[in-house]
Amino acid sequence: MPDARAGGGDHRLVVVGAGFAGLELVKRLKGQRNLAIHLVDRHNHHIFQPLLYQAATAILPPSQVAWPIRQLVRANAKVTTMLGEVSAVNAAARRVDLADGALAYDTLVLATGVTHAYFGHDDWAPFAPGLKSLDDATRIRRRILLAFERAESSPAQAETLLTFVIVGAGPTGVELAGTIAELARTHLPEEFRNVDTRRARIVLVEAGERILPAFDPSLSAYARAALASLGVEVRTGEAVTRCDEAGVVTTAGTLAAATVIWAAGVEASPAAPWLGLEADRAGRAPVMSDLTAPGHPDIFVIGDTAAVPWREGVMVPGLAPAAKQQGAYVARVIRARLAGRAAPGPFRYRHQGSLATIGRNRAIIDFGAIKLTGALAWWLWGVAHIYFLISARSRLAVTGNWFWAYVKNEPAARLITGPIGR
Repeated sequence: MPDARAGGGDHRLVVVGAGFAGLELVKRLKGQRNLAIHLVDRHNHHIFQPLLYQAATAILPPSQVAWPIRQLVRANAKVTTMLGEVSAVNAAARRVDLADGALAYDTLVLATGVTHAYFGHDDWAPFAPGLKSLDDATRIRRRILLAFERAESSPAQAETLLTFVIVGAGPTGVELAGTIAELARTHLPEEFRNVDTRRARIVLVEAGERILPAFDPSLSAYARAALASLGVEVRTGEAVTRCDEAGVVTTAGTLAAATVIWAAGVEASPAAPWLGLEADRAGRAPVMSDLTAPGHPDIFVIGDTAAVPWREGVMVPGLAPAAKQQGAYVARVIRARLAGRAAPGPFRYRHQGSLATIGRNRAIIDFGAIKLTGALAWWLWGVAHIYFLISARSRLAVTGNWFWAYVKNEPAARLITGPIGR
């Protein structure tokens, strides 16, 4: 069993998950004496989730939305990075179990994020991939680009091949729909000879009454009109009842489609069952006001896998700023504990606004009292996302790519890699 205790009896902190919450926590603990940190993740890279859809739609290469974890924490000699997947937590023994061993801890932080939720229909996953990882992004990009290539070779089947169905109209679904529409209608027409890519059908299916339900209704209405102007068919009040290689069946009928993308929901990692806690409907673990798990003062649960109360009947949203705030807060709690000081007060979430883009020069921003739409919102959306990128070099690279793509009006990463099957 690897031992997380360093020489000199350092306090053993194990952080599971290198998303926004976990990385912010580790960053804020830099320079802390008497502390040895093990950072565990099942991937060797941190993903900037808000821009993952751009890798999936060929706007940005994957290397500009993800960075090696070791590179991000190498300046802190107290951090040991481990590639592995946690299978269980033994709270009584203060140990996390991995596939090839275990890690002992004095303090444990679970920041394990979320995965796709198919609402009891996991068999739909092969036909409708979700977007949570680099593998997902490259798989979706391959399907989208191959659909156009196959339509060029088989124009008689173009109608089905060029039908793209996105299930779920939250920010990811809306952003995917708008970008695919722009790809088909703006970027590709001059490059294909046998098929008119502008005739591609992009259908956004939402079971709820409106798209982007977390936004103000006026902004949702603007987003729907913006999608319609791009040629996206928005269908609300329809639930998917079947999904297979032929497409999807909804409560309103059948949609034959070669490409289906799932953006309808997420489910938290199994942190709650690991700790013997009752999860909420989204699978999130309940936490105390200091973000510790009930009955486990030495275990914190943060990020998307935690059900953190915000205001009456509303939980803290699964946004990057929220995750970073939680990571920073837990770092303060740990520093106080190690120094023998009183812990800071309860965690308080500070909402910094909600943003979504619908396509080039189209976005919505909700700052509460201030709501913006159109080109100004799109530029502010871009600035906000670049600000949250990990390093100055990454900001420069993404800014350069975006500026070039904006001037040339052309995606930067239209490469089909891997097998040409589904």
